[in-house]
Amino acid sequence: MDTPRSITPSLKAEILAEALPYIRRFSDKTIVIKYGGNAMTDPHLKDCFARDVVLLKLVGLNPVVVHGGGPQIENLLSKVGKKGEFVQGLRVTDAETMDVVEMVLGGQVNKEIVNLINQHGGKAIGLTGKDARFIRARKLLIQKKDAPLGDLVDIGQVGEITQIDPSPIALLDQGDFIPVIAPIGVGDGGETYNINADVVAGKLAEILKAEKLVLLTNTPGVLDKAGNLLTGLTPRQIDELVADGTLSGGMLPKISSALEAARNGVQSVHIIDGRVEHCLLLEILTDHGVGTMIKSR
Repeated sequence: MDTPRSITPSLKAEILAEALPYIRRFSDKTIVIKYGGNAMTDPHLKDCFARDVVLLKLVGLNPVVVHGGGPQIENLLSKVGKKGEFVQGLRVTDAETMDVVEMVLGGQVNKEIVNLINQHGGKAIGLTGKDARFIRARKLLIQKKDAPLGDLVDIGQVGEITQIDPSPIALLDQGDFIPVIAPIGVGDGGETYNINADVVAGKLAEILKAEKLVLLTNTPGVLDKAGNLLTGLTPRQIDELVADGTLSGGMLPKISSALEAARNGVQSVHIIDGRVEHCLLLEILTDHGVGTMIKSR
């Protein structure tokens, strides 16, 4: 429940007036949102997120939500006696782990997000990439670090996207529904693949020709080595941060998908602090950003 705040009517009017140019500018534009981190586990932040998404839809934007579920997956894995393992920020996914991932992402987490958005007045519908086979994938092999080119690591049922069919999302948008997508793909032979949610969000933003890609994180945004927030970055500056080791680990898939989206037509990519109340509204509809924006050029 929100804490009481003394906001005068004139301040409320000022806030609405500030949002108006952004509402007009982004009307009928697609905004792809990667939902993860603390915003998915803290009850108050979950409510804030759901209300933000509903409001964006009501004022004329077309939000598309792609979610993760790392903590929930870890919790269920521990209950079955398995420990999560990661290579270059990607979860090693054997057959048993894939069953857990699909159960958590396609079932528990997806339905919880759908229900929360619907409770706040939206019309959300949950999907995985297996529905209508709209996210096609194949096995992803990882290049070993500091090894000869072609020395690859097999990390199980982890997929790379080969094709996304935008038509199911377009149909939902036309019906004023809010798509909520679990990052699970399907192979040509019906194989199930675990795909990094940041990667799915980035590729989906490209295919849908989204105005914005917004990635929620547990950090203030992209930080330099001294921990200072970096804003207004270009793809070239991001490349330099990766090369000098400033960006590494779990941030790499996020940055990689952000860069690819920025280079392939998405107007702007925002890596924002999901621990801030109503971070989506602050980033999209006000002058006060809460993270790092990566511009296409």
